[in-house]
Amino acid sequence: MPSLLQKTLNLLVGTEPASADMAVHLPKTAEKTQKPLKRPFQKLTERELIQLESDIGAQLFGSVPKGHRREFFNLDLSTWIWYDEWNDAMTGQRMNMTIRYEVHENGILKVQEGARYNFIEGQELENFMAAIHLYYERVARELYHIEPQHQHPLQAHTV
Repeated sequence: MPSLLQKTLNLLVGTEPASADMAVHLPKTAEKTQKPLKRPFQKLTERELIQLESDIGAQLFGSVPKGHRREFFNLDLSTWIWYDEWNDAMTGQRMNMTIRYEVHENGILKVQEGARYNFIEGQELENFMAAIHLYYERVARELYHIEPQHQHPLQAHTV
């Protein structure tokens, strides 16, 4: 199963990830003189990579207010997660909300707590599309240090 990094790179740059059996062999002289490649994400787990991406995603909607916790990230090719946690101003009780966005051929399904399901449309859909576009751009540049592709990330997934 491809790692999250491989999936993300495939989405961002439009290339297929190299399989484990496709090793790159350098000539013997080059192997001795060439420095090993730095791979800063090699030791990170998939969850740690998601958290790093979520830290960027959380800032897409402005700064996170003091006492709030926000996450926004791409879980897999067809699932986005928005999580918000805050203290209720009236009761002081800790509150939270999780919204899952599922990419389907006929649109983006918004799944909320309490069995509320609906396809987003209008301004909400435009805002979501703008957010994921910005997410891909910032994650590519700030985390993976690559230039994002110009194709919209969901173009192949939605009608």
